[in-house]
Amino acid sequence: METFPFLWIICLLSGELIWGAVAQLVHCNAAEREALLDLKMGLNDSWNRLSSWHGTNCCQWSGIACDNTTGAVLAVDLPNSSGRRPLGGKIRPSLAKLNLQGNSFQANLPNWFLNISSLVSVDIRNSWLTGRIPLGFAELPNLESLMLAYNVKLSASCFQLFSRSWKKIQVLDLSINELHENIGQVMSVLSFLSLSGNKLTGAIPASIGEISLDVLDLSKNNLAGSIPSSIGNCSSLTVLDLQKNNLSGEIPNSIGQITGLQTLHLSNNQLSGKIPSSLQNLSKLETLDFGNNMLTGNLPRWIGEAFPRLRILSLRSNKFSGELPLALSNSSSLQILDLAENQLNGSIPANLSNLKAMTQQQNVNHYLLYGTLFDDHNYQENIYVTINGLGLTYTRTLSLLTSIDMSGNNLSGELPEAITKLVGLEVLNLSRNHISGQIPKSISELRQLLSLDLSGNRLSGPIPQSISSLTFLGNLNVSNNNLSGIIPSTNQMSTFNASSFAGNPGLCGDPLTVKCSNDSNNGGDNYPDGGGKADQTDNGNGFIDKWFYMSIGVGFAAGLLLPYLVFAMKRSWGGVYFAFVDGTAYRLSSEKMKAAARRRNRGAR
Repeated sequence: METFPFLWIICLLSGELIWGAVAQLVHCNAAEREALLDLKMGLNDSWNRLSSWHGTNCCQWSGIACDNTTGAVLAVDLPNSSGRRPLGGKIRPSLAKLNLQGNSFQANLPNWFLNISSLVSVDIRNSWLTGRIPLGFAELPNLESLMLAYNVKLSASCFQLFSRSWKKIQVLDLSINELHENIGQVMSVLSFLSLSGNKLTGAIPASIGEISLDVLDLSKNNLAGSIPSSIGNCSSLTVLDLQKNNLSGEIPNSIGQITGLQTLHLSNNQLSGKIPSSLQNLSKLETLDFGNNMLTGNLPRWIGEAFPRLRILSLRSNKFSGELPLALSNSSSLQILDLAENQLNGSIPANLSNLKAMTQQQNVNHYLLYGTLFDDHNYQENIYVTINGLGLTYTRTLSLLTSIDMSGNNLSGELPEAITKLVGLEVLNLSRNHISGQIPKSISELRQLLSLDLSGNRLSGPIPQSISSLTFLGNLNVSNNNLSGIIPSTNQMSTFNASSFAGNPGLCGDPLTVKCSNDSNNGGDNYPDGGGKADQTDNGNGFIDKWFYMSIGVGFAAGLLLPYLVFAMKRSWGGVYFAFVDGTAYRLSSEKMKAAARRRNRGAR
């Protein structure tokens, strides 16, 4: 077994040598080398990223891929690396396949592209291109992929662009630009269509159902009208993202026919009615996002059983009512449960502790990507999460987040102790409900908790001292309850300000201005200053008194045992020991005398 790593290294080195030899044997032709050098001449390369672009064999240059047999240049890949100044300048008519994303050309999309009949793929995302997208792209016979996303200032006539016949094209990504016309007709051979983040108006055309789409992203536009029932004919869809538009009407039953659907975003629209029962046919669904609409009715009982792969369930800011279905706990893959800002009532089911994905820490980050047509261009999952009043959109780290938000409902009953079994939970928000009882002492089991909001409820009793062990806790709010006793002040608890504890008349201690009585820790019964409490003008002398007499007792016991042990081990340590005891006694007696002097001075005044 010990020889395996050595053999593995030999294999890797052999592979490197073999491929290196192939690269040395293959040479690009002179015309393509000159085209690359022409491209280099037009670029501003302040970081000298193209320093390897010299010599006769362009197949050995950085970012160049060649055919291992013919030496033909297959692709030029010069994406911008983080932290580097982007390439700038002009794009020369040099290549038949341009990955130049992440640079800064700040110019119109050049028309010479349209003269390259062999053009297969154009990828100039995130490069500050301006002007209109040439309609001639529709005439290129071999174009399969046009990716011009994140240029911000590109525009086009969508109706004309989509109604032309450029038949082979399968990937069209024009997201985050300045497209503002009606969406018009869409080409029937598309597999990936993203027009997200533009200013498109009008309705989604019924002809959308005639396309064999894998990914459809029309989010973040100004689309209006209803979702056409013909959407159900897109049987190959894995992604349907229509969030952040002005869509109205009911969710069409036909969506339940798209049985391969994995992510469904309809949030931030004006949709009404109930959740269609046909959706329970979507057994592969991983994200269900209907937040910020006007949906009504009870939460379907099948919602916890129909989606065994469901990771994200967001129904926040609707008009859902009724109790939480017990079957919700069957969602073993669920990591984000957001039911905030509805009209839900009843108690929190104790069996939520069965949410398996939340009972363990998420240590490995998986990019949630959908759409398998092109390896380098997929739909990236996203979800909007509110933490401590701040709205955040999670994308790349989404698979690491575990969150429950049921704030702003009418939930009642006690906070079930079983919820503390969700030890992977990072965000828990149950604020603005009618939850009563005490905060469970086992709250300290939620060791991964980053944010805890229990404010605006009817909780009573003390804040458990064990909460101090939540060392990752960055946000805590237990304000406006009926909590009492001393506020734990060690570890993270010392970092929160008074607003985290305000509105609890029975709480005392830092950071509140209400001081605690001498016996505030006695027997677990904690009271703020009132009858029988220590004199507030004593400036903490009662505390010094208590520790002074306690230290005498401890010192007496130590005085009997330690000398014997010290001398038994080594006599030369005796002097050090007695010097330490003497110094300690002096300091304690000095504090006691100073305290007595302060009391005498106040009495004299």
